[in-house]
Amino acid sequence: MKISEEDEEEHDQEKQPLLSETQETLIQKAINQTFKSTAHLANLLPTGTVLTFHLLSPIFTSQGHCTNSINQSLTILLLSLCTFSCFFLSFTDSFKDSSGKVRYGFATLHGLWILDGGSRLSPEMEKSYRMKFIDWLHAFMNVLVFGAVALFNKNVVMCFFPEPSEDIVQLLTCLPVGIGVVCSSFFVAFPTTRHGIGFPLSP
Repeated sequence: MKISEEDEEEHDQEKQPLLSETQETLIQKAINQTFKSTAHLANLLPTGTVLTFHLLSPIFTSQGHCTNSINQSLTILLLSLCTFSCFFLSFTDSFKDSSGKVRYGFATLHGLWILDGGSRLSPEMEKSYRMKFIDWLHAFMNVLVFGAVALFNKNVVMCFFPEPSEDIVQLLTCLPVGIGVVCSSFFVAFPTTRHGIGFPLSP
């Protein structure tokens, strides 16, 4: 009996690592899937802003090393400009005039302010382009999404946290995931109807 009991204990101990490994694999898959979903949110950001960020971040951060304060200052400037761009461009919209040319404008409380002034909307159409409260929410969410994109950028993270503690690593891992879940749920529930600068054109 003793032998059989010892064999069972050894057998159970052999099973436990397999179960933990399986659980870890499932957790990793779930996290990776969330990362992908958050990364897909970058499609909601202005294309030019995202491309500019990914193009300049390796240069400004010196491939994530940030050997001096100039690199950090340039990186902060880049993040600030891209954040402002994501916020500002959320209030832009577009339409096609009578000749089929795409016109861009900025949403105001009274309607759409056409940037080039080459065309005007009818009073009825202009009402539909007025700035609304949901536009401010979309702009705020776009800023959060860009923040998540920036936290996924290894060069930016290594620039400001060259030797992060365990708490910082956990924060940098969980925060973008949380932002991705909240923002994806928001954009599914309240999709934007604007087609501004850097976004898909109006149909």
